Amino acid sequence: MTERATEPVAEKAGETGTDRGAEQVTSAATGQTDPQSATAAASATALLGEAMAKSGLLWIEVADDRTWPAWHVWDDGAALVVSGPGEQPLPWLPKEVRVILRSKDTGGRLLTVRAHVHVLEPGTPEWQRAAELLRASRLNSVDDSLTRWAAECTVTALVPFDSPLESPGAYAAHDHREPPARTAATTTSWRPWHWGGRGEEKAERKRARDEAKAGRRAAKERAKLRKKRQRRGTRRRGR
Repeated sequence: MTERATEPVAEKAGETGTDRGAEQVTSAATGQTDPQSATAAASATALLGEAMAKSGLLWIEVADDRTWPAWHVWDDGAALVVSGPGEQPLPWLPKEVRVILRSKDTGGRLLTVRAHVHVLEPGTPEWQRAAELLRASRLNSVDDSLTRWAAECTVTALVPFDSPLESPGAYAAHDHREPPARTAATTTSWRPWHWGGRGEEKAERKRARDEAKAGRRAAKERAKLRKKRQRRGTRRRGR
């Protein structure tokens, strides 16, 4: 579960992050506005908002850790997530993470952006608004969700900022494959009884029967050869 921050959120989600992408980009050398850069930033902002709003699932890439899936609610330039006992598991999140968004149509990688992490403190207006939005989108939510979240869980706002690291037409060359996440799940313990045994048990018994049959057949062949040799020896001695 993400640790709660001791300092309050200094800036509203809507005032930082993706809204900056729609502003005009000024060249540091000339001090003039670049229309093409401004158009590209506006397009990236629109794509980010559409991807966040259409898909309720994102991936949080934590440095020196794995990538964690998380369901979220998009609100005013921030992705809101809740984690903790009874909710989705998330590790301690640093102040900055990478957020990977999927395409709702294909399910594939669409955008990768950097995001600031703000842990919302229970009792603040920001926490109350985020918790209400999350409870409205939470499947099978119960009446005491807000009380439980305030006591045991963490509500976090992920605020994207800067240009996307990956976007359509500008993806990384590697395939992003990762080893499976560690889990305590196992199938090596007790399993239900099956009539006649399971498939692998049946195959093992069949192999054992075939080996035993082959052994008996080989023993019979050896016995026949011994008898033939004995008869030949008897005939030679009789001459």
